[in-house]
Amino acid sequence: MLKKISDFLGGTLMTAVGGVFLVISLVLMLTDTSFPVDPAWVSVIICGIPLAYLAFWRVIFLKGISKINSCLLITIAMVAALAIGDIFAAGEVAFIMAVGAILEEKTTERAKKGLKKLISLAPTQGRRIRNGKEEMIPADEIRKGDILRILPGETVPVDGEIVQGTTSLDQAVITGESLPVDKEVGDKVFCGTTNRFGAVDIRATEVGADSTLQKLIRLTQEAENKKAPMARIADRWASWLVPVALLIALVTYFVTGDLVRGVTVLVVFCPCALVLATPTAIMAAIGQATKHGVIIKSGEALENMGKVDTIAFDKTGTLTFGRLEVSDVVPFQKGLTADELLTMVASAESMSEHPLGKAIVAHAKEKGLTLAAVTGFQMEAGKGICAEISGKTLHCGSEKYLMGQGISIPEEVRASLETLRSQGKASVIAIVDGVCAGVIAMSDVLRPDAKSMIEELHKTHTSAVLLTGDNRRTAEYFAGKVGISKVRADLLPEEKVSNLVQMQQEGKVLCMIGDGVNDAPALKTASVGVAMGGLGSDIAVEASDIVLMSDDIAKIPYLKRLSNGTVKTIKLSIMLSLCINFFAILASLMGWLTPTTGALVHNAGSVLVVLIAALLYDRKFD
Repeated sequence: MLKKISDFLGGTLMTAVGGVFLVISLVLMLTDTSFPVDPAWVSVIICGIPLAYLAFWRVIFLKGISKINSCLLITIAMVAALAIGDIFAAGEVAFIMAVGAILEEKTTERAKKGLKKLISLAPTQGRRIRNGKEEMIPADEIRKGDILRILPGETVPVDGEIVQGTTSLDQAVITGESLPVDKEVGDKVFCGTTNRFGAVDIRATEVGADSTLQKLIRLTQEAENKKAPMARIADRWASWLVPVALLIALVTYFVTGDLVRGVTVLVVFCPCALVLATPTAIMAAIGQATKHGVIIKSGEALENMGKVDTIAFDKTGTLTFGRLEVSDVVPFQKGLTADELLTMVASAESMSEHPLGKAIVAHAKEKGLTLAAVTGFQMEAGKGICAEISGKTLHCGSEKYLMGQGISIPEEVRASLETLRSQGKASVIAIVDGVCAGVIAMSDVLRPDAKSMIEELHKTHTSAVLLTGDNRRTAEYFAGKVGISKVRADLLPEEKVSNLVQMQQEGKVLCMIGDGVNDAPALKTASVGVAMGGLGSDIAVEASDIVLMSDDIAKIPYLKRLSNGTVKTIKLSIMLSLCINFFAILASLMGWLTPTTGALVHNAGSVLVVLIAALLYDRKFD
């Protein structure tokens, strides 16, 4: 009940009402107009109750030095002012604190939908094969050892092993890989991945809470619960400010015998400017970031970004665009041009649903090539195709598929394939009437500004590391292209998290940048999570602290500089407010200030802090 009352009184509307009555009290005081009840009492009740509730709650429930905070000092000053009858001073310090709390709350509101969206990915049913018959059953009724059939376009309901059939699976939700992975009998499959084509039967090996997707969900939940918020700057300062203020106030009272002077010291010692320093600077910085297409969900994220010394990048969809494009067309047959090879292969692949085939067809159409008629089309799911084109037999597929067809691959072609693999590219070999005609390679596309972005980060003394589910060769190739020396590849979501935790234990302050569902736990685990918002998954966006709405990774160095500048501004504002408080304390000790005039003087510090913070909005950080 008390918390509900506190939340209601601490809202924007009631705080505004408290401010109105405080102004009325000030006008009556300045015009020397008497009134039966000081209107400032309304401000004390509205703004003081939430303040006192929060201060006492922290004293009772928090541990160690965190019990002492800015709320406690202002509560003590408010009570002291009330004790000597200075209602306006009590209302004024409570009102300033309430305004600071509202400003901070506005900067820390965050969406909590990500986990729900992640949970929604979990399949709800599966097709079990029992006694030769298919039956649809709820996913939670699937048991280890059950045989399940996965049709094209369906989601794998549990972890398992293929016992019949071949296909290609889109594993991006788990590993983040940009390419579908070909699967055959004996290969493992993960819950939540999508069967692109080719029906397969699997034997369930991990079900329910033990499946990979459920582990991913659990990792995200645990990371959210375990992520301890870094101490607010104002409360860190207040941990020593409170005892110092009380000591000086008590010494002043005992030396001078003047209770008013002691209370005045408490009032001018109140960290109102200190309380406003962080939220006003953060609001200005968040406003500027929004103009640049960067959405910062909380002030804490901005503060933490200023402390980051290491940034971990996902590859697919982050450093790269996450889409396949034809990168190389290499003919090996004499007299055969690259366009002729591309036309033949694209014509055959136009009948296929495989992502590699679609990329080849799209490239041929972009070049304006006319596709030939195809007859006798045959496909082995996840392996390759065979077709008749202009009286010639064309086989297209992987080296393994072609060898299975009794077709030998020349050493020259093998050397070319090895070079393409070292560059992280997927290759389709074309065989015409038993002779190798050429190779078409496809690759994810590196973002053009990725290299310059890493260089800019190094200038801010921030190191970079690549954490990806892709294979090591692909990861090292792209890392080398952009200038990242530290690479950790072949990582499942839980392995990304464990790598982040390990680096945090080494003393690093980490930022994780990713775009996929598989990145959600890592985004939650890092001190700051940054998601690619344009094409990134909704779940990654919801799990992150900061979102790049235009998918422009060139904004990362800007974000780092903005965060650094914000932290410096907050510290400058705090130092200036403390200097003002210091001189106000001296004036209080001399008896030049009363609680009321002292409250007005240190309000000048609050105004100064707001003005300094406002300068952040238009400062250049590009």
